[in-house]
Amino acid sequence: MTSVKQGPVKFEKDTIIVVFGASGDLAKKKTFPALFGLYREGYLDRSTRIFGYARSHLEKEELKERVSPHLSKPHGAEDDAKEQEFFEMITYVAGAYDTSEGYNKLRKIIERYEADAEITEPHRLFYFALPPSVFLSVAKEIKKELYAEHGITRLIVEKPFGRDLKTARELQNNLAPLFKEDEIFRIDHYLGKELVKNLTLLRFGNTFLNAAWNKENVQSVQISFKEPFGTEGRGGYFDNIGIIRDVMQNHLLQILTLFTMERPVSFDPESIRDEKVKVLKAMSAIDPNDILIGQYGKSEDGSKPAYTDDDTVTKDSKCVTFAALCFNIQNERWDGVPIIMRAGKALNEGKVEIRLQYKAVPSGVFKDIPNNELVIRVQPDAAVYMKFNSKTPGLSNATQVTDLDLTYSSRYKNYWIPEAYEVLIREALLGDHSNFVRDDELEISWQLFTPLLEKLEADDAPKPEIYPYGSRGPKNLKSYLAKHKFNLEGSHSYTWPVSSPDDNSKL
Repeated sequence: MTSVKQGPVKFEKDTIIVVFGASGDLAKKKTFPALFGLYREGYLDRSTRIFGYARSHLEKEELKERVSPHLSKPHGAEDDAKEQEFFEMITYVAGAYDTSEGYNKLRKIIERYEADAEITEPHRLFYFALPPSVFLSVAKEIKKELYAEHGITRLIVEKPFGRDLKTARELQNNLAPLFKEDEIFRIDHYLGKELVKNLTLLRFGNTFLNAAWNKENVQSVQISFKEPFGTEGRGGYFDNIGIIRDVMQNHLLQILTLFTMERPVSFDPESIRDEKVKVLKAMSAIDPNDILIGQYGKSEDGSKPAYTDDDTVTKDSKCVTFAALCFNIQNERWDGVPIIMRAGKALNEGKVEIRLQYKAVPSGVFKDIPNNELVIRVQPDAAVYMKFNSKTPGLSNATQVTDLDLTYSSRYKNYWIPEAYEVLIREALLGDHSNFVRDDELEISWQLFTPLLEKLEADDAPKPEIYPYGSRGPKNLKSYLAKHKFNLEGSHSYTWPVSSPDDNSKL
């Protein structure tokens, strides 16, 4: 693969990066691979020093054995050499999260390196690849032992940022006295995905799209998240989370705000985040009587288990593994346009997409002509494509549905498209908050979702509809979509791009 650099490379020399939770799955599968990807492509200087910190006592070689299988090496032997150099940049320190001894040891190593490198203004980035239960303990010790008083300190904090409005406020109130808001980077990796990052330019950089991005032209919007697998032995964990808290309050809501916000005055991070907050403030409360919830049962052939077949889940669990909600944005652009957010596990396929359906063309010479649609497929196989109507070639005057298709894998073969974590770690190193969640944004998002979660998790909560593992979801999904103005007519006549073979279903 040829790596095409987009813009000049800006090295950040002599940076200290500390990965807390270095022995865990997140660090192994995402954080260290992202750091390697940046180094491989020249976006992380060789002078950078990376410290892994965790309770587990590991030799450096053991850490390498854990991480190495997850590193992407598209350039072959060249990347093998890069890998060796990368691990030479890493030091592992074992220590407790709630006592100062390990942090003190880490501080001495960092200060020794900075002194040898004659660094007068330290740049330290701390990555929390940690469970929320230890966030505060680690944050306090960083402030006491590792904070760069005469330099730059930044924290990347992984979700969940609380589990409801109360706990989110508690977390924020505990972090606020320790670190300024501009030192905290709340990471939602969906904001680093290529198609999500492209939303702002796609909308505001194309007159023909932006002119029709409103209630006068748009009939409905769907934001969909589908996974083809269930909890796979993690039911005990998921039972306390549910699909709404897992992906809707964070990942999909972030996509929704970028998709619907007004044009920011600039690409300045705060201008973008200001517009996202305005959209959230314009949303009406989620109607708990206008939702569709489900839980997956056994597959129709009996080969796949039901959610409650997991030994870590109670047989009478009401945990929601599928949900469809409708958002109403009460502003001049979107008032009256239903924005449907839906997410589910154990479905027929895996994909994340935004589907904007335009209003029908006026009747007259055309009869039953399908609605135009713009589809932004975040994953898999990132693409933007538009469904439009065209004359059938030849002597016939019949119409058919065709598409304008921008599939990244075919159009951008020679480009390095970074992974989401690579993008976001790089932006944090540069102090760019554009694609991170601000404190007031987090507050409003929990205000929207907490009442619904409380209703769905109460003792008298409604029972979710059971749907078969591997199906498209609850049987009432079609009627729910139709109720919210999504037109299913004409879908049978269209074959979507090969990379998404099931798209002709619209579901």
